[in-house]
Amino acid sequence: MTDETDASTASPHETDGEAETAPPEFGAEATDATGRVIVLDVVGLQPQHIGAERTPTLHSLFPAERVADLRPPFPAVTVPAQTTLATGVGPGEHGDVSSGEFDREREVAEFWERDRGDRNRIWETASEAGLTTGVLFFQHLIGTSADVAVTPSPIEDEDNNLLEMNCWTNPDEFYDDLRSEHAHFPLHNYWGPGANEEGSRWILAAAKEAVDRFDPDLLWVYVPHLDYVGQSDGPGSEAFRAELETVDDLLGDFLSFLAETDRWDETVVNLVSEYGFHDVERPLFPNRVLRDAGLLETDAAGDADIPNSEAFAMVDHQIAHVYADDGALETARELLGELDGVDTVIGDAEKAERGIDHPNAGEFILVADRDAWFQYYWWTDHANAPPYATDMDIHDKPGFDPCELFFGDDGLVSLDATTVSGSHGRADESAVGCYGLGGPAAAELAPELEETVDATAVTPTIEALLDIA
Repeated sequence: MTDETDASTASPHETDGEAETAPPEFGAEATDATGRVIVLDVVGLQPQHIGAERTPTLHSLFPAERVADLRPPFPAVTVPAQTTLATGVGPGEHGDVSSGEFDREREVAEFWERDRGDRNRIWETASEAGLTTGVLFFQHLIGTSADVAVTPSPIEDEDNNLLEMNCWTNPDEFYDDLRSEHAHFPLHNYWGPGANEEGSRWILAAAKEAVDRFDPDLLWVYVPHLDYVGQSDGPGSEAFRAELETVDDLLGDFLSFLAETDRWDETVVNLVSEYGFHDVERPLFPNRVLRDAGLLETDAAGDADIPNSEAFAMVDHQIAHVYADDGALETARELLGELDGVDTVIGDAEKAERGIDHPNAGEFILVADRDAWFQYYWWTDHANAPPYATDMDIHDKPGFDPCELFFGDDGLVSLDATTVSGSHGRADESAVGCYGLGGPAAAELAPELEETVDATAVTPTIEALLDIA
């Protein structure tokens, strides 16, 4: 599992129209043979991870000619990647430019809000076309029209303390049935210091129940397991290689179940990964730079006072959207462009080249060096950290916080950003995702996949397989 790309010369690839690849074209025999599509969204998986030794299940189902690099959108982070995969258009069009969103009217940065909003994904368009659809644990699911859907929606108090575990589902009673059979969804194994394979195991158990009860024509299942070790230990670690075996075992159990279902012979399995990881060594703190320059203000509790600030960086792994008042824009850009570890500063002229020319994007966007990533901290003395910094508080933190994967000394969550060993977001060619086509009905598919499939081609491919006009 080596990577020969020189970190000193690697740069984020551009995602303009010329870089995109067209989806495969299938003949009538292929579409006639395909009655069901299963999408396994195994985040962090790359083509080089599929082999007889560590991932024998994936190796047997997805032959080399049916596996390709998947070029993620920029930025290669969860929500932009997921929305691109499931809509067929990039962030510049759909507007999900980060896993967080900065509300310019309210001047608030919020992460992981779960409502569907105006998003229309492949399962919703397939449902409108008369197919039965399902989707499990994708972001922004609350309110979806999919026939079967599951997403965490814990009941919390006003301080975001967990009162009771719950999931939002279609149909409404589906979570009650899942809980009766499989107990509550293990939220603390899905994210946080206790994250492990139990979250993915529960999701795949729910997927079996969805197939048994609803037999969807399209089922999209998010399998997060590799995401944890990819961040905590990095993709070059022995820990990551070991967890490839774990995720292969989990998928093997689910695929064995599918093979016993009545419609297995008409099934095409789409293997998708949203991005690959970089090994990282350096956390960067753009908000400290803005704080030291007097551009970022804080309140009495130590929280960022964004409405009274002239500039603020909403960070997400290896990218940071910087929102700045007109009078502070050039100063902020100059200061942050000089921050050691910043590879690229993307302004208005470059946004279109990266496919992120959308009003939701920052006034400019920072891209970290390949071995670096951005943390949201604006303080240097931990005594000045806001109360939520050491808590599992994914919605209120104004930046993605991978330190939540580590136990802290003075709270649940660590404040030691140097513990993080893996990150993503730059969209380098060395950190592509994975796309594969397998299953019995895949034998009718032609031609072979291109060496690289663009993320925007996944939805058109599924539409072609299911003959959705």
